Amino acid sequence: MSASALPTSGPAARGVDASGVNAFLDALEAAPEIEPHSLMIMRHGHLVASGWWAPYTPERLHLMYSLSKSFTGTAAALAEAEGLLDFDAPVISYFPEFEADITDPRSRAMLVRHVASMASGHRRDTVDEVFGRDPAEPVRGFLRLPPDGDPGTVFAYNQPATYTLAAIVQRVTGQPLTAYLRPRLLDPLGIGEVSWRRDRAGRELGFSGLHATTDAVARLGQLYLRDGLWEGERLLPQGWAARASHPRTPTAGAMGDVDRQDWDLGYGYQFWTSRHGYRGDGAFGQFCLVLPEHDVVIAATERMQEYLNLVWDHLLPAFGPEPLTGREAADAELRERLARLTLPPAPGRPAPLERERERDWTAAAFTPAAEAGPVRSAGLARDGDGWTLVLTGEADRPDHPDRLVLPLVGEGWTVAEEPAPTAVSGGWTDSGTLAVDVVFLETPHRLALTCSLTDRKLTAHWGTRPLHGGRLTTLRAPRRSH
Repeated sequence: MSASALPTSGPAARGVDASGVNAFLDALEAAPEIEPHSLMIMRHGHLVASGWWAPYTPERLHLMYSLSKSFTGTAAALAEAEGLLDFDAPVISYFPEFEADITDPRSRAMLVRHVASMASGHRRDTVDEVFGRDPAEPVRGFLRLPPDGDPGTVFAYNQPATYTLAAIVQRVTGQPLTAYLRPRLLDPLGIGEVSWRRDRAGRELGFSGLHATTDAVARLGQLYLRDGLWEGERLLPQGWAARASHPRTPTAGAMGDVDRQDWDLGYGYQFWTSRHGYRGDGAFGQFCLVLPEHDVVIAATERMQEYLNLVWDHLLPAFGPEPLTGREAADAELRERLARLTLPPAPGRPAPLERERERDWTAAAFTPAAEAGPVRSAGLARDGDGWTLVLTGEADRPDHPDRLVLPLVGEGWTVAEEPAPTAVSGGWTDSGTLAVDVVFLETPHRLALTCSLTDRKLTAHWGTRPLHGGRLTTLRAPRRSH
């Protein structure tokens, strides 16, 4: 179904100071470690500010990484409400065929609420061990890996815990997560297409792999802010939002980073507790931030702790208790700024500086300066008035090609949709060097590539390395589920 637009309002009418939002945008764009992609701010049930940094766009699906977990936890809540799932039941009770294989008493004592709250008893993320040992049935691999402590006593951000929760939901409902959520959550919220990455067992991952729009994230956050009510209809069990956001096991120091204040305050059921409110989040900064004390939801695709620090420093002071008057000009200025957001394109000319060397560029085959890397080779071809860059991925095979054909047309960003949605910028920085950035538009990932005509070598490196593997052509949303 097509989504109806969220109610909108000028910031001032909802007590939001546009100058604070502008200060936040200034700080965001000045932070070298942050690459913003989108922002939506809801106050008192109205969308008061939204913007996408080109080449990202509102309708584009985006990989949510671990923000997917919050949708999985929501599915578990719905299954519990329907009497299909019991948070106090042993995990093994949902997989009786594994009974003979699971002998460790701690594994047998693991309850659904333990995997829902990252308290399986393991002290580490076991994802590589589990999927490496038993890729055909990761739940069995997880349960055969003895926990280090009693379930419920120790926190570890452990991907197979959420995978197991998702597997339980899919087993008791007889449906993939997206199909189960469609009539119960996605359609009532007005969320259109989404897609979810599957594993070799055919299950939607649950812990990661959901592709959705920023608008979908904002709607989920607003539903939680209203304790499961949407336009007067109860979609989630009353009190579930409080249960999901209540910290279950201490997380201080568990993430291993020094500057992780907002990860040290506890973890609920697939939601983190923040210094203000609570949130679902994903790698490289996918956020669903719910601030009940301010009646605010912030949905964004950015980076992590640095981004939250800027929210606390600049946005929180912008949320006042009363409507603001006489701010029409400031609201209009903010609206205009949000409409023209863009990521700075990579520098470079759209053609070689010396036209007589064009034949050298088209004849060259560029190979990596080092063995490791995401790109095996690159080549150039003339395409009318422009150029085409052909990248062959490291995983390319004759029976499974991994190749991108990218147009280099003028300045700014040039978008191509197939085989993976990309945007390219850059060009020739001198007579012997081509430097381009490739943004994979349905993910948070950017690839920087340089080709040198002098030695026919290329260098390629990720700004943020994909966590689901590096095939270039698979850096997109899986084929859609409606």
